Amino acid sequence: MAESPEQSKTKLSTGEVYEELRAQILENRIPPGTRVNIEAVSRQLGVSPTPVREALHRLQGDNLVVATSGRGYSTTTLLDLSALRDLFEFRLLVEPWAARSAAVDRLENPARRLEKELDSFRQQTESNDDIRQDLVSHDTRFHDLILSATGNDVVLNAYTQTHCHLHIFRLYPADIGGAITLEEHRQVWRAIRDCDPERAEEAMQEHLTGAYMRFAQAFEDSDAAPALRPAGSALTHVPAQQQA
Repeated sequence: MAESPEQSKTKLSTGEVYEELRAQILENRIPPGTRVNIEAVSRQLGVSPTPVREALHRLQGDNLVVATSGRGYSTTTLLDLSALRDLFEFRLLVEPWAARSAAVDRLENPARRLEKELDSFRQQTESNDDIRQDLVSHDTRFHDLILSATGNDVVLNAYTQTHCHLHIFRLYPADIGGAITLEEHRQVWRAIRDCDPERAEEAMQEHLTGAYMRFAQAFEDSDAAPALRPAGSALTHVPAQQQA
């Protein structure tokens, strides 16, 4: 018996539709600030509108799309240079401490899991020409493993809600082959493996600072990109005093 038109539009699951739309957004095949037409996506993917709506709802939770009354869903705009700096300053407050904590706790040390993740990503860089999606996923897993090892759910949840990996990798393929990120991650892993908290903290700080400068290249005024303020400094923007 032949499939009805509606039955033929159910071959992809909601999860598969979500992954496809997520990839299109991260790779800028759906540009920032673009309205997402549910019917058009439904036709493109050969599915009914229902899994598309469900996938868009999940993407809204990732802050990759936004719902506007009367307009439906649109992809979110890119971070600007100021927001990029704010995001990395938040990361500098949290992640060097997390790396230090992971290196101190010998019982919960995530070195073996980190090594497995690094080996898996290295194999992907050797077998795939375009590893952007793999790089996003690897970066997310690597940093999540370190944060999870702290056992601090408040910190982990606050970090997860930034969806930083999904946003920064939309900006610019700063490390398109993944080699720089892989080596910097190895430096962090080695320090954690060796239970060297000072070096783990330093390696994470160096990694985040380097990543910020790479992603800042996406902006026309990247040569004037503001330096990241260290975690020990006052982070509030204090206006200069007016002349009397």
